[in-house]
Amino acid sequence: MFPPLYAILDPDAARSPLVSLAAALADSGVRLMQLRDKRSGAGKLYAQAKELVALLATRGVRLIVNDRPDVAAIAGAGGVHVGQEDLPVEEARQVCAPGLWVGVSTHNLEQLRRAAATSADYIAVGPIFPTVTKENPDPVVGLDFIRAARALTPKPLVAIGGITLESAAEVFRAGADSVAVIHDLMTAPDPATRARAYLDVAANALPRSR
Repeated sequence: MFPPLYAILDPDAARSPLVSLAAALADSGVRLMQLRDKRSGAGKLYAQAKELVALLATRGVRLIVNDRPDVAAIAGAGGVHVGQEDLPVEEARQVCAPGLWVGVSTHNLEQLRRAAATSADYIAVGPIFPTVTKENPDPVVGLDFIRAARALTPKPLVAIGGITLESAAEVFRAGADSVAVIHDLMTAPDPATRARAYLDVAANALPRSR
């Protein structure tokens, strides 16, 4: 089963050091995280990824590095996530060792169809709702896009963009296998408690067969 909560660790949004935040989320049951740092150079990104890998590997958590397959491979991370302007999926996979996941973002059905034809391990869809974590967000696609995507591919779908604890259930019911959350986790007074609440929502909303 694909992890139902995809926690995105963003130093620009986090209120505590990423390592302590990641440890708390792992202890709460989160099994998939992404390091998303749009501002740091390769050296700092590598150092962050290496530290997080050392922490999370023993806890059974897969760490994905955003944008940079080279950093993901060198740091020993569990995969890379690429956007529409990054390396294509197959080229990113050439950089990553066997066993590493490659995920890809999509924002319309044409991109979704292309992604479904690749070897991508999962496909992100969104933004589902308005989001505050991207400077120039793509147009909001809404729940209908998840439903359309679900009909086009059996690959795991990760919904992203403005998802909150209150909206997560309807996102799962629309066909998402997982919800990627940044702001609602990073800014929560107790991120671990919030993560457990998301996992509870997933347990109740996801079909048993998915």
